[in-house]
Amino acid sequence: MTLSLYGGGLLLATPSPLQAADITLGIIGPHEYDLPVDYKPFNVLVQYGNGNASGNTYTSSGQRVPAHGGSHTWSGLTKYVHFRTFDALPHVGFAFEVIQSESYTLAGGTNYGGLGGTIVGPAAWFKPNAHSTLGFQTFMQTPSGTRDSLASGYWANISSIIFDYEWKHFSFDGDLGTVVGSTKHKTNEHSYSPGVVFYSNLRFSWKATKLVEPFFAFDWQNVGGTYDQSAHYDVANSSSREIAPGLGVMFNISRTVSFTARYAHSIEGRNTPETNAYYVKFLYLWP
Repeated sequence: MTLSLYGGGLLLATPSPLQAADITLGIIGPHEYDLPVDYKPFNVLVQYGNGNASGNTYTSSGQRVPAHGGSHTWSGLTKYVHFRTFDALPHVGFAFEVIQSESYTLAGGTNYGGLGGTIVGPAAWFKPNAHSTLGFQTFMQTPSGTRDSLASGYWANISSIIFDYEWKHFSFDGDLGTVVGSTKHKTNEHSYSPGVVFYSNLRFSWKATKLVEPFFAFDWQNVGGTYDQSAHYDVANSSSREIAPGLGVMFNISRTVSFTARYAHSIEGRNTPETNAYYVKFLYLWP
């Protein structure tokens, strides 16, 4: 395990984290939280991307039915991370991230794209032993976007516990967290409070060679129902859930560059378009 190759991936959220069909942090790869301590400051640039061809949707009873017209969505996140430590807190790692989301949608004879919310925040972690990492990350996502359809319209906090464990030939890491959003206000429209999101993303990889690392992914998300603050009632069929396993491979190209690709598909859901998606991640590190 090298500091330069694996230290870098701390957060990924969708352009609108409460939007079902995009599981929060679903794009993370193996070693996302295999993070160092007691290091000199360094920087990481990560480009995430995913495309989802959603031909079906899950009903409120969990049945999968053809979606009217279907939809194709492409989204990305461009992330800059600065890693550093503090002398007053030895053996603890810190990072601060700035992430910009991008999105493009083709559905129902229309197409549009642009920038979604910006995500900023810190993460901190320590190593209980030489083979493991345990930490916490918390981020704020802005309500803005270049189009109304790409903006959530409310502030959101994305927080999670992060963990990693390394064996000689295998790796296991992931997260468990929540997304909490503020009330959405819009002139001459009802105000809505989004439901709390709970999510988990797990990655189990096999260190087949120094270059190639196949892995299994498991993503889960449960979204609470939306509440209409103006009319004082719960919005019908606004809660959702989804389980989406997948298979992928990580290419450790050099000490400073890696590329990860994965395919995932829903196996269970409710009130959400199915996941039928591919994911990619490119990482570059420099001092």
